[in-house]
Amino acid sequence: MKIIHCADIHLDSKMRSHLSKEQAKERKGELLNTFHRMVEYAGENDVEAVLIAGDLFDSRKISVTAINYVKNEIVAHPDLDFYYLQGNHDGGSFADSFEALPGNLHVFDSTLTSYHLSSEIVLTGIELDEENNDRFPNELAMDVGKINILTLHGQIGEYKVKDKAEMIHLDALKNKGIDYLALGHVHGYCYEKLDARGKYCYPGCLEGRGFDECGEHGFVVLTIDEERHEIAHQFVPFACRKLFAVSVDITNCENTADILDTMRQRLKEEDIEAKHLVKVELVGAIDAGCEKNIEVLTAQFAASYYYFRIKDKSVYRVDYAQYEKDKSLKGEFIRTVMEKEELSAEEKAAIIHYGMQALAGEEIGEA
Repeated sequence: MKIIHCADIHLDSKMRSHLSKEQAKERKGELLNTFHRMVEYAGENDVEAVLIAGDLFDSRKISVTAINYVKNEIVAHPDLDFYYLQGNHDGGSFADSFEALPGNLHVFDSTLTSYHLSSEIVLTGIELDEENNDRFPNELAMDVGKINILTLHGQIGEYKVKDKAEMIHLDALKNKGIDYLALGHVHGYCYEKLDARGKYCYPGCLEGRGFDECGEHGFVVLTIDEERHEIAHQFVPFACRKLFAVSVDITNCENTADILDTMRQRLKEEDIEAKHLVKVELVGAIDAGCEKNIEVLTAQFAASYYYFRIKDKSVYRVDYAQYEKDKSLKGEFIRTVMEKEELSAEEKAAIIHYGMQALAGEEIGEA
């Protein structure tokens, strides 16, 4: 039997962070389409069940469009079973929107619920809350002769945390007969050992939505050999777009042209397709007199990617000895700033940078 384990799809996410209104609308549609493509993948690859381990939707208030889209996907695939565990973003309105649940949609609630996927495979799950979080591990009564999958939505931890409904005490789940702990909540892929018998896994989200979610995103396919009681595990990258945060060291660059060349070389090394989203982080130390125009740099790459931005984390350095006896206006300005004991070294360098820009008649831009 093949099972897809996915989570944190966050359909109907506003997608407004940094994107234009048109791009945000397009990305919302792409989230829906990626869910559709995943369901198509299931049908084309003999997958019998899709396990959604929480946060199918982004909020409790779901648009009619998103609700109907998911409903249609489920109803249109009657031979594919969907097992839906709500997460902290879901609010119950999706399942409640059905007059009667279709036969291939199975849901979990705040009590331990088990579904027999076959004579050998048992899927158990529970929506965690402050009331059941402490006690549910003691209520687990799994048949060790079966292949046991447990699904939860929350952040794992080695120790129990009081009054944290979404905290999963990992040690409390060891030696319970779990073969695969299907988790949701963490947006990056993670697959680790639970105990001598089982593994735990976060599949991550289907599509990255911000630059804290860079890298590959997709879902996990479990291939279960019921005779041998073995579970083969495969992560499937599936996002239509990826996000990249690229660090560019501009130490010793003298002007915007130098920085531009350095950025071009670094991005060439990454070989990022135009359909993706890119954030360049400028790092390193440059001379306070360095001419650096972020707007010009951004304009050079904006048309090369679906989305592009620059985050300037570089710092300025000042060769104070060079201006110690300089009798020019520039030297006097630098010495005056250096005498300000209330300023940090970084603040002094930034002020000197702006001052040198002004003295040179340049437009003052971002530091």
